[in-house]
Amino acid sequence: MLGYLRNWFQRRFSDPNAVTLTLLLVISFAIIMFAGQILAPILVAIALAYLLEWPVARLQSVGLGRLYAVLIVFLLFISFALLLVFFLVPVIWQQGVNLLSELPLIAQAWRDLMESAEEIAPAFIDGSQIQMFTDKVNDRLLQFGQSILERSWNTIVLLAVFLVYMIIVPLLVFFMLKDKALLLSHFSRVLPEQRRLISQVGTEMNSQIMNYIRGKSAEIVIVGVVTFITFSFFDLRYSALLATLVGLSVLVPYIGAAVVTIPVALVGLFQFGISPILFWLIFAYLVIQALDGNVLVPILFSEAVSLNPVYIIGAVLIFGGIWGFWGVFFAIPLASLVKAVITALSHQGEHVDEQPTEPTGADLAE
Repeated sequence: MLGYLRNWFQRRFSDPNAVTLTLLLVISFAIIMFAGQILAPILVAIALAYLLEWPVARLQSVGLGRLYAVLIVFLLFISFALLLVFFLVPVIWQQGVNLLSELPLIAQAWRDLMESAEEIAPAFIDGSQIQMFTDKVNDRLLQFGQSILERSWNTIVLLAVFLVYMIIVPLLVFFMLKDKALLLSHFSRVLPEQRRLISQVGTEMNSQIMNYIRGKSAEIVIVGVVTFITFSFFDLRYSALLATLVGLSVLVPYIGAAVVTIPVALVGLFQFGISPILFWLIFAYLVIQALDGNVLVPILFSEAVSLNPVYIIGAVLIFGGIWGFWGVFFAIPLASLVKAVITALSHQGEHVDEQPTEPTGADLAE
């Protein structure tokens, strides 16, 4: 057994390129694990720089200089962010507060529905079970509301830190875009000379991350806007808040859509009751989810590496548990990174196994 492991290790890591790739990954993961909170503004800035690099490159392709392209894109980005902060965020905040105040009424509407179901089918529904389930739902809703209020208070306490981030992150994004070539050259000097596999994996992941961030941002906006228009058509209460939740739910593949269905259904039940409007609302919401998964995602992520749903859900659970929100956001690129590294090391092992033979006289003559 030990001999087999030793032979496997020698095949995979006898090349210095494989060793440097492994060391770089271990050091990078360790830094993020132990200094993730300190480096959070830099990581956010890198994600935004990836997002804005695409329009900058498009402006450069039409003949505009790098600096002017960066200035135009950066000013548009800041203007869009300010519009969100001053117009959308207050509406979502107010609707969130109103929804928290009506959670007991929503729980009561659910209880009335269950009691009605018991009258219709008493042989299948037990009243004691309904009462027990309703009490648990009420407790969970109250705990959820209290946790939201506590986090809101903590957010107010940390408002100064948030304002600092609002200044630091845009500055980092601007200079990352403006001095991209210089920063990459500095990073290249730090890397060791044996970096063939690092370059191979880096080139693949660069396009993957850029495509993912650009596509995921577009998906959030498109799904959120279409959902808001649909909910507004039905005159659903808390349309902006629920549409924002639906848009953000695409960050968590498969799981997010299932979880966010619950508040949409509960609010619709509370407002419309058991009526045709409720069924049409749920149908329209399911159509949006189906179009997102079967039409929008294939278009936006046509260049992304295809991963099995099992790997995607596993990546969401693992990286989300390690790094929270950003682990969930980058779950698919990180899973693609793992796949690219495994592929590179596997091919590297094949190259090592294929040892070159000594040249013969005929070879030298040729």
